[in-house]
Amino acid sequence: MESGLATIPTMNDHVAAVQRLRKTLAGNSRDGIAWHNLAAAEGDLGHAPEAESAARRAIALGIQAPETHLVLARALQVQRRFDEADRAFEKAIRLRPGYVDAHRDLAQLAWMRTADATTALRRVDGELRRDPRQPGLHLVRSIVLEFANDNASALEAAQAGLVIAATDVDLLRQAAHLSANVGEPERALALAHRALAVAPAAPDVRLSVCEALLACGRHAEATPLLEALRAQDPENQHILAILALAWRLAGDPRYRELFDYGSLVEARYLDAAARTPDFLARVVSGLQGMHQYEAHPLQQSVRGGSQVTLEEADRDNAPLAGLFESIERAASTYLARIGRGNDPMRSRNTGQFAISGAWSVRLRSGGYHADHVHQKGWLSAVCYLSVPPRIGAGAQENDRAGWLRLGKPGIATRPPLPAERHVKPEPGLVVLFPAYMWHGVEPFEDDAPRLSVAMDIVPV
Repeated sequence: MESGLATIPTMNDHVAAVQRLRKTLAGNSRDGIAWHNLAAAEGDLGHAPEAESAARRAIALGIQAPETHLVLARALQVQRRFDEADRAFEKAIRLRPGYVDAHRDLAQLAWMRTADATTALRRVDGELRRDPRQPGLHLVRSIVLEFANDNASALEAAQAGLVIAATDVDLLRQAAHLSANVGEPERALALAHRALAVAPAAPDVRLSVCEALLACGRHAEATPLLEALRAQDPENQHILAILALAWRLAGDPRYRELFDYGSLVEARYLDAAARTPDFLARVVSGLQGMHQYEAHPLQQSVRGGSQVTLEEADRDNAPLAGLFESIERAASTYLARIGRGNDPMRSRNTGQFAISGAWSVRLRSGGYHADHVHQKGWLSAVCYLSVPPRIGAGAQENDRAGWLRLGKPGIATRPPLPAERHVKPEPGLVVLFPAYMWHGVEPFEDDAPRLSVAMDIVPV
């Protein structure tokens, strides 16, 4: 029986694809399609130079698919060659004017480089003037406006798309999410139900209905739906986080087992050698050179700052290599301490793990993290490298600017739910906690930036 869940390729799948394609190309180096497929697989692995090289070989052999230029553009952006990436995104759009993925990535690059929504939406708006009957571009427009902190205009953009595509599931879900954000939960629920009528088996749509029910204060109705979703996809941290909110609203003791801050949240310092002022200064200096964006990425938690992905090649070079080795030792100690058990953290604890993704965040004055979870993660880790001097200068209850907060949901609930735990950031401090725990950062005001490295850790 089909579950309705899509099969998501794993890292091992991408590795196997690269090996298979390189074997094919060893026998026929002029197979342009194989070069394109290799570029895509290398890109999925985060191997940007290899992806660029393979994409250029495909193009040289006559492959002029917009997908190939998109793969090239993404590889160039990862390498921080932004002008070249911009031109490659533009090429993909010229080849297919309504190419949604290329428009979305180009808009994001322009937004992060300029922090200006009008600049980011130049190509999208131009294409919509030419042909407004493109629901995917209305969605891109809505997403850019949302992350430019204009929820009202973002909702208008989603509604404009629904005028020409009333049954577009992605637009219905976006409009539902934004309606809840602007304090209209009943409309959010109506929109989510419209999406459900179109795609009744889609897990994401069913989750949108559950989120809208929580926004309306109807957690008892959401709970069985969430439990069914979790049974289908037990490792999905987002589903678990929403289910935990329903339990919290109901006073269900299962919530406190999941959000056991005393045993599942740990703050510890890096090894002595990795937290010396000299070592941290070298790490900060290296990371500052990578933070070339003016604004945060789309559909991520950062607000008022920049985020850069730390590829495997970045993590292998000093001094980041030493930093990551120390963080991994902290993770090993954490996992040994919590041990095995039946809960979602301990049941997957083999003692062995891998880093599935890592990034650095630089928040400037006024910046913060919206509350979120890591859907595909398991253990989250954040390490603080540079903290503005005024953060946590006092210890009063209301003096938590710039602190990590835990437990405050990133979706609307009725009644609203506050944070339950705060952790003061300090240079050289690592905080480890389950990926399903809601977490964010309190806004702060200071001329000095707040710099951190974070990662997703998964069991192997």
